[in-house]
Formats: sequence, structure tokens, C-alpha cells
Amino acid sequence: MSKSALSKSVREATGCTVAQADAAVDAVLNTIVEGVKTDGNFRLIGFGTFAKSERAARQGRNPKTGEAIDISASTSIKFSTAAALKKSL
Repeated sequence: MSKSALSKSVREATGCTVAQADAAVDAVLNTIVEGVKTDGNFRLIGFGTFAKSERAARQGRNPKTGEAIDISASTSIKFSTAAALKKSL
């Protein structure tokens, strides 16, 4: 589902305007991002957990040439599904 589809779903469920639905979706997404930034994770009970994940620097290979390259350390976000959500699917 795209962000615009989520906004449309919120609009249909609540009867609010396009601007209000877009603002609500943006607010929820920004809250998740800020929670991960400040606390390292953001948990929605019954849905899942978004958690910051640190990737260590490592060696990789260029797929075209086979040449060894250094891949720098990076940060990403992992999502773990809650048991209740898994069970409902």
C-alpha cells in the first residue's frame, strides 16, 4: 500500500478532508521516525516494532568485475511483526 492509498483509506474511514487525512498520515509516520531516532525503536502493540539496526563495515564484491570493495557501516530500520498480527494473517 502506498502513502496516498493509506491517506485515502483514512479519509474513507473517518470522513475527513484530503488535507486532514494527509496530515494525519504524515503525523503518524513522523512520530514513528522520531521514536526510532530518539529511542532506537518504536513499538505498536499488536502490530509490530520498528527498530534501528546498525550494519557493520564489511567487504563486498563488484558484481560486474568481481573486484573487492569496502562497504561502509550504515544504519537501517528493521520491522518485526507482532505475534497478534502474524496470527491474524
